[in-house]
Amino acid sequence: MNVGGTVFPCALGRGGIVTGKREGDGGTPRARMRILGGYHRRGRFPPRGTALALKPITPTMGWCDVPADRNYNRPVRMPYAASHETMLRGDRLYDACLVLDWNIRPRRRGRGSAIFFHLARENFTPTEGCVAVSAKVMARLLPHLSTRTVLIVP
Repeated sequence: MNVGGTVFPCALGRGGIVTGKREGDGGTPRARMRILGGYHRRGRFPPRGTALALKPITPTMGWCDVPADRNYNRPVRMPYAASHETMLRGDRLYDACLVLDWNIRPRRRGRGSAIFFHLARENFTPTEGCVAVSAKVMARLLPHLSTRTVLIVP
């Protein structure tokens, strides 16, 4: 990841960078994606000094990943009948989780859901399609990010 000429290590999807993103392919979409806002885990990653609206994650927060569901690629309240991502994870990946505008408007069924910019695992193992950086890098970047920020996956 290159930010203003500074390069940071990041993790991408296990399916690599893909042009024709499909739900479940594990690919990170080749795209220009704006940051819409996001979430943080209380007590683990306080959202200091950022212009982004970051909501605290609660146990009832999920994100639908079923293309046929009316709430596909949208936040949902758990329990939720259709398959969904749980935002309050057992690991630290979503301690800081920014929502990218991939497949939000217009939303196309089956074109990928829950494409986030979040924290990476220590060894930078691949994501399910997201972009992930270390907690140290996220803390460094957050004060400079806004809803005008565009993340580019070339």
